[in-house]
Amino acid sequence: MSAAPLTLRADVLVIGGGMAAAWAALAAAEAGAAVIVVDKGAMGTSGVTATGGPGHWFVPPEGRAAALERQVARTQGLAEAAWMERVMDLTWRHLPTIAPWYPFGSDGQGGRYIQGVRGPEYMRALRRMCVGAGIAVLDHHPALELLADGDGAVVGARGLALGSGEDWEIRAGATILATGGCAFRSGLIGSHTQTGDGLLMAAEAGAMLSGMEFSISWSLSPAWASTRTLPFTAARFFREDGSELAIPSLKAGHAHYQALGAALLQGTVLADLSAAPAGLPAVLRQIQPLTVAAFERRGIDLFRQRFPVRLFGEGTIRGTGGIALADADCGTGVPGLYAAGDAATRELVAGAISGGGAVNSAWALASGRIAGAAAAHYGAAKGGRAGPARALGKAGLRPRGSARPVATAPLQQTIEHAIHGLDRALWRRASTLAASLHELDEAWRAVADHGLAADPRGRVELRATAAMAATARWCTAAAAERRETRGIAVRTDLPATDPAQARRLLVGGLDKVWTRPAAPALRGLEAVL
Repeated sequence: MSAAPLTLRADVLVIGGGMAAAWAALAAAEAGAAVIVVDKGAMGTSGVTATGGPGHWFVPPEGRAAALERQVARTQGLAEAAWMERVMDLTWRHLPTIAPWYPFGSDGQGGRYIQGVRGPEYMRALRRMCVGAGIAVLDHHPALELLADGDGAVVGARGLALGSGEDWEIRAGATILATGGCAFRSGLIGSHTQTGDGLLMAAEAGAMLSGMEFSISWSLSPAWASTRTLPFTAARFFREDGSELAIPSLKAGHAHYQALGAALLQGTVLADLSAAPAGLPAVLRQIQPLTVAAFERRGIDLFRQRFPVRLFGEGTIRGTGGIALADADCGTGVPGLYAAGDAATRELVAGAISGGGAVNSAWALASGRIAGAAAAHYGAAKGGRAGPARALGKAGLRPRGSARPVATAPLQQTIEHAIHGLDRALWRRASTLAASLHELDEAWRAVADHGLAADPRGRVELRATAAMAATARWCTAAAAERRETRGIAVRTDLPATDPAQARRLLVGGLDKVWTRPAAPALRGLEAVL
């Protein structure tokens, strides 16, 4: 990168613009920190929250013991009860604070319905709260790499202003990665900018990842556009000749998607929502308006007419994996670097199952608040230091060999198929995982050895391709190492759950990927954070 003409300083730099980024920035500002947010898109509109109707794990104190018991039973030995309690408490206390900026709906009993929010309005409210708190928000300013001092502490980041094409550099006492999960350009609504950038930057700084094998999650949508899955809970499925397919219910989990995937590999699958509950159309329009719009643009009555569907991969967004957390402050183990939201592992609250929905939303809020407060404390002591710093970015920025143009589109197709190809993802086994890892290693080498873009936007896209390749390799390596079926990490060649493998897997490495078991998960309310 060239010398940055725009140089700024802050106590806390937040990279990302979604739900977790906003809550992190607010918590840091409330603690007295000077905060800058940089977003690849536009904060308040980019990311998956802005396109949906997220619910939250919003549990009153008297209901938490039962909620905790239910969630612990579902997470298959990898979650920690103390973290769950912490997340429920922070969500209960802080979600209502958006009321001055967000009009909560009615609960039908004279009160407010707080746990479920309308994504577009929610994110708009969070942005307004951030601006009102004096937080500087830089839209369309993707971060490309972290900066570190001589001791290895992260002291900020460098990136690109998409509007001007100029580089920027922000020195910060603490940096929070809240870049979201990675959908590998599957077409999932709201996920185009979520390419694993934060995971790659964290790994380059020396952080590890965890839970990356739990990366198989799907959104069923009309074939022409990704929407949201709410209406499909009542769907029946048919072939083009009118014969009905025997598809297990969504409650069957992976078997439901395997059956759909097998049918899709054979030809067109049509969904029929005519048996949907009578109240669903009105509710859907209220909380997920973008879902309805996709059908209206085509002149299709989604509750009366059959329409073709497809599966959109959600990768780590509704999966579980992300940056491993080293402490109770959402620290990554790298001084000055924190992680929040979908960029961080959600195993602490979701274990081996998908964190999608209420738990993920609560995690984004709570981990954002935790990371923001901790980063403010650390960053205020360090300040936006102006001393020597080294840039940590490698693949896509500084090729190891001879620089030459690298076509990103075919590489991204290879990466997405390795993770979300129905023939690979729905029937994971040793042979398919090995084939995917070989293809992904080649994609990584193409970018790492030769990738260098001449134009600014090409640099952003090349860096995103490197991040997707790295993330896909970590997902695949972890899936190969977990030699069992647990939660959403399903192995068709190893269908049983092995009690001896009830431990988290760490993964990392850039040129050479490694995996190893983590320390046993803390269990029970006696776990002290």
